[in-house]
Amino acid sequence: MTGIQEAPAHALLSDGTTVRIRQAGPADREDVLRLYEEMSPENLRLRFFSVSPAAARKAADRVAEGVRPAYRALAAEYEGRLVGLAEYEVLPAGSTAEVALAVADGWHHRGVATLLLEHLADAARTAGVTAFTADALSENHEVLKVFHDLGLLVTRRFDGPEVHCTVELAEGNTYLDAVDARGRVADVVSMQPLLRPRAAVVIGAGRRPGSVGRAILRNLRTGHYAGPVFAVHPDAGAIAGVHAYRSVADLPQVADLAVIAVPAAAVPEVAEECGKAGVRALLVVSAGLDRHQSGALIQACRRHGMRLVGPNCLGLANTEADVRLDAIFAAHHPGPGTAGVAVQSGGVGIALLEGLSRLGIGVSSFVSLGDKYDVSGNDMLQWWESDGRTDMALLHLESFGNPRAFSRTARRVARSMPVLTVDAGRSEAGRRGAASHTAAAATPTMTRQVLFAQAGITATRTIGELVDTAALLHAQPLPTGTRVAVVSNAAGAGVLAADACSEAGLDVPTLAADLVDELLDLLPDGATATNPVDVTAAVGEEQLHACVGLLARHGAVDAVLVTLVPTALAETTSEDLVHALTQSPERLPRPVLAVRPTQAARRELLPTVGAATIPAYSDAEDAARALAHATARTKWLSRLPSPVPEMPDVETARAREIVAACLDDAPEGGWLDPQTTAALLTCYSIPQIPWAWARDEDEAVVAAGRLAGPDGRVVMKAYWPGLLHKSEQRALHLDLQNPSQVRAAHRDLVSRFGDRLTGVVVQPLAERGTELFAGIVRDEVFGPLVVFGLGGTATELLADHAARLAPLTELDAHDLLTSPRCSPLLFGYAGSPAADLGDLEQLLHRLSRMTTDLPQLADADLNPVLAGPHGITTLDARIRLVPRQEHDPYLRRLR
Repeated sequence: MTGIQEAPAHALLSDGTTVRIRQAGPADREDVLRLYEEMSPENLRLRFFSVSPAAARKAADRVAEGVRPAYRALAAEYEGRLVGLAEYEVLPAGSTAEVALAVADGWHHRGVATLLLEHLADAARTAGVTAFTADALSENHEVLKVFHDLGLLVTRRFDGPEVHCTVELAEGNTYLDAVDARGRVADVVSMQPLLRPRAAVVIGAGRRPGSVGRAILRNLRTGHYAGPVFAVHPDAGAIAGVHAYRSVADLPQVADLAVIAVPAAAVPEVAEECGKAGVRALLVVSAGLDRHQSGALIQACRRHGMRLVGPNCLGLANTEADVRLDAIFAAHHPGPGTAGVAVQSGGVGIALLEGLSRLGIGVSSFVSLGDKYDVSGNDMLQWWESDGRTDMALLHLESFGNPRAFSRTARRVARSMPVLTVDAGRSEAGRRGAASHTAAAATPTMTRQVLFAQAGITATRTIGELVDTAALLHAQPLPTGTRVAVVSNAAGAGVLAADACSEAGLDVPTLAADLVDELLDLLPDGATATNPVDVTAAVGEEQLHACVGLLARHGAVDAVLVTLVPTALAETTSEDLVHALTQSPERLPRPVLAVRPTQAARRELLPTVGAATIPAYSDAEDAARALAHATARTKWLSRLPSPVPEMPDVETARAREIVAACLDDAPEGGWLDPQTTAALLTCYSIPQIPWAWARDEDEAVVAAGRLAGPDGRVVMKAYWPGLLHKSEQRALHLDLQNPSQVRAAHRDLVSRFGDRLTGVVVQPLAERGTELFAGIVRDEVFGPLVVFGLGGTATELLADHAARLAPLTELDAHDLLTSPRCSPLLFGYAGSPAADLGDLEQLLHRLSRMTTDLPQLADADLNPVLAGPHGITTLDARIRLVPRQEHDPYLRRLR
């Protein structure tokens, strides 16, 4: 985790209360003293092992000395009142700190101490502290439980009535899982006033029809919202049949949810009034807020602990029977159902609501996130995960405020329900401005779809494709593989459907002879059954029903796609054939899809005599793409979740010192010199070929004599700040075999590059092997990526690379190795030396750890990385830093 806590942060307690976490200092002495003075004698004794007022005064004085190298204190406050304090003081050894906690009476069992410890541990790690120690009375079960439940390694040593605890601060998967669980509980509770409010008020509903506020007020009433609805208007006595009050403070009861639909300039003042009146959540549909108004709005929400949806949004809804909340300014009420929907675009939201309603899927809850000042897609995923109703999540997100946290949440949620999104912004235009180096050049060749797939998210290209896929996932079981049987009553339509399946990446296998014979026994004369299965225009309802049932129950295929067209030859009508698909009382074990080119709607869900429905599409390509997405989900679910490997041998503290020193010398950042690059890679045990730095010709000769292998050959590479492509500029010499050649090579570089040349790197000539590329780049949307693929001089020309979002799990690293087209070379293709895959996976994990440890690391190129049976080694490396202080993406904090 990175970043000392400098600026205040707001975070949620376990009961959904928002508190402010900030550094404590000299101005807090009296508040700290008051915190202790108001404690019960028992709590004071547990804190100081006595009830002496002197201990409290001493503790307050310690805080009043302020931040210093060996000491830090964090305060938790609610509405300006100090409710918790956490401190550490580094012990003489230098890497261990003694920690102390205090929570105000009345604030116990709400997660104050745990939240403070998470933030304090984050600051301590950055300061080089590796462990906390604390002494507690053995009867102080509450504080002992706080340490135990953190998710960190805790050891206890009993000494009479006292317990000495040591908490190792090294974070791992267990700790992140524990933080996730605590954050999920707090987040869901804080969302209750938004999605299950006990009362709602609309502020800004006009007296005349047509205003946004009035439309929402009308929908709240006509949607039969279960709680009381109020309106606020300075002059009107009633609006749309709802009694109006002059202000929020005048309401007969506090409203959990306030819908704000006033002009932008008035939004901050109204938000402040709501906070003072006890409102717990805001839905701001107003648009056009400037920077000052936006800041004032979010400050009011944080100050009073209100969750916020918007501004500039369509609204929100919850269709639960005991809630029936419709606060959307849309023409129709959302149909109740089981799909959770969150969008940033109002237009996309309306399209999804109408599409899901028309299909009969409906929504469990809908939130238009708008400008997304607070509530995000991450919040909604956690709500749907726990609401007991949602079985499918649909997202349209134009931005990701915390991509790594979102990816972690999505991976977990996608295990229990499909998570679908529209892959918007796929064009390269949105990725202009990357630096000219391999990793940045490789990234545009990576699609966001691959990154979504890493988290198990089904990413479609259009809204229509999203709804197509949702229909299939809602109606039918997942396919177990990619094999599809295509059935049609017209040969031409069957061929087109088979083509659509193949183009979508599905298989249309030839059926075995015994299965073909069984099918032909069921079908009319003239039918063919090798796949596609042509049942002919003469097929009857019972024959088609038997054919589809046999295929869906047989193990030869994983799905059945049935294309039906009206013909003049059949005695059975087109509707009779559709009935053949829907008359099974039980759900077939494999998915069945229909394609009906003449149906009016692009997609329909056909009801069966049982509880299932069958998706029917007007175009075979739509059906095939939906089925391909379903098979991709099956493949992702079949992979057991894998952890991010622990790496106890990395030197994170040393690496951070190196980065800090570099940015002290060059505050604007830039590419590191060879010595610093090598030192940083050494902190992460990344293998490098031996090398030496030479400032002149004589030093180069000495270095060559020391580094030359048995054959006596070395390589010389020029260096100056900003040199990126040595081969293009002919800034290197290979296969130098004696001192005279070394001298000649050095003179050539000096003559061509003159004063630009600051030195040369001398290396032994490497053994033969496969040249690969591994690197890091920070994507503007997704954050740090690890990139892998073909290396050498042609790496950018061939663009054979894959990428995954850091941190990498074990499966992510495996996927990176096998995704590029060059991957067969790693296994000894065409006589090439097989690579040590274990060493390559370790390299990728170490790059992943480096980029998650160091937010200032903007880019890293390891090219080439030589791989063979002897292992791997980096022949050339470049690293670029930028001045950036990134918050730990997993630290609990509101935006």
